[in-house]
Amino acid sequence: MTNERRVLVHPDVEGLIAAVAARFLTKLTDLMDEYHDVNIVLTGGTAGGQGVQRAIADSPMRGAIDWSRVHFWWGDERFLPKGDPERNETQAREALLDHIPVPPEHIHPFPASDEEPDIDAAAARYANELRAHADPSLLLGVPRFDITFLGVGADGHIASLFPEHGVRITDDRLVIVDRNSPKPPPLRLSLTLPVINSSQRIWMVLSGAEKASALGLALAGASPIEVPAAGAQGRRRTVFFVDQEAAEDVPQNLIASSY
Repeated sequence: MTNERRVLVHPDVEGLIAAVAARFLTKLTDLMDEYHDVNIVLTGGTAGGQGVQRAIADSPMRGAIDWSRVHFWWGDERFLPKGDPERNETQAREALLDHIPVPPEHIHPFPASDEEPDIDAAAARYANELRAHADPSLLLGVPRFDITFLGVGADGHIASLFPEHGVRITDDRLVIVDRNSPKPPPLRLSLTLPVINSSQRIWMVLSGAEKASALGLALAGASPIEVPAAGAQGRRRTVFFVDQEAAEDVPQNLIASSY
C-alpha cells in the first residue's frame, strides 16, 4: 500500500471545482469496480463543500454512477436544528444529495440538536453509527472511507479540529464534542484525526490567497496541534487540490503535474 502526498494546482477556483468534481466521478467509477459499496466523507465550506457538490450534481457523468451503492458521511457538523442552513448536511442536500438517487438510509448525518439535545449523547450516537458500518479490517471500528473531503481554513483547521484549541484532536474516541469552537457556532461535533486518517484517500480542497500560509505550513511539516491540516494523511494517498492563489507558498518540487 502506497502513501503519497501531492499538490495539484489549478488556474482559478472555477477550474479547481470542475476538476475535483470530474476527478471524483471518475474515481468513484473505479472504486465501484473494486468494492460493492463505497463510503464518501463530505465537508462543508464554499469550494470543497458546496462548490464541488454542485459541480458533481451538474455533471452529465453523474448519470453513469449507481448511487445506490454509495454511502455519505460527514467529517464534522455544527450542532444546530435539522434543516438549519448553516448545517453541513443541509448544504450538501441542497447542492448534491437531493439531486441524485441515493437511498435515504445511505445518508449518515450527525444528529441535529432538535433530534438529540444532549451533545454528548449525539456524539455517542454518531460513533455507534460508525461502528455499525465498520470495516472489520480497520482496528478503529469505522467504515472504510474511500474518499474523505476536507476543507482547510486560513488558520489550518480541518473538520472542526482547530489549532492550539482545548479539544484533543487525537482523542481516542471516534467523535469529539467542542463546546467553545473558535469559529461560530460554538457547539460542534467532529471526527477525530485518527478516524480521518483511517481514510483510504484524503482530498483537501483550498482556494484563495488567505489559505496560502496554512497550505505552506502543512506541507512544511508543522505540528498538527498548530496546523491540523498538517496531520491529515490518508492511508493510500493525500491530495491537496488548490488554485493558483492558494499555491503561492508551495515549493515547486511538491507540485505534481497530474493526479
